[in-house]
Amino acid sequence: MYVGTCKLIYLIIKQKNKKVMKKVFVAIATSLVLTGVYSFVPTNNNGETVTLSVDGKSKVDFVGSKKGDFHPGTFAVKSGSVTIHDGKLAGGKFVIDVANVRVTDGAGVKLEGHLKSPDFFDAAKYPEATFEITGVSYLSTNTAEVAGTFNFKGNNIPLKFPVYIRTADANGIFAQAFFAVDKNLLGITYGKGNLSDDIQISIHLYAKK
Repeated sequence: MYVGTCKLIYLIIKQKNKKVMKKVFVAIATSLVLTGVYSFVPTNNNGETVTLSVDGKSKVDFVGSKKGDFHPGTFAVKSGSVTIHDGKLAGGKFVIDVANVRVTDGAGVKLEGHLKSPDFFDAAKYPEATFEITGVSYLSTNTAEVAGTFNFKGNNIPLKFPVYIRTADANGIFAQAFFAVDKNLLGITYGKGNLSDDIQISIHLYAKK
């Protein structure tokens, strides 16, 4: 009699436990399904986009070479803006001061005058140049390939070069680029056979809120 009663109680408890376990299983399965669904629902958060103003420290340095010698110079970046999206460089447009080109070695004023002439920059007719970013492809956290259009002496010249992004956020950006440009693409044909075709370019870009 006692054994039979105990067995009956055990079966009742077991049956109740099955119902409880079934409820628990259903709850867990529902939770997993909902988690999977919500994981694939697109969000509207595309990150913050800010526009920064180019700082007066920004500049474009260059080196022109010839047989047995070279001359360095620099252009100031007169104005411009940079777009930062979600902490990354996304775009920008810049105005370069061609009319006030400076030669930074002993050739000084004499060479500056020649560079401003139609032989080279034709600065009286084209006192400014512009560069507008048309695409940015990040290669790593701090390096990207920038594509853009360089308007120089009235010609639109497509350029693509690597950029090293030292800092980029909603408060400011500091980036540098080092590359070479064929002077023939810029419409500079003076000194053919004596002056090197490649002009070494160094860009130092600062922008902030």
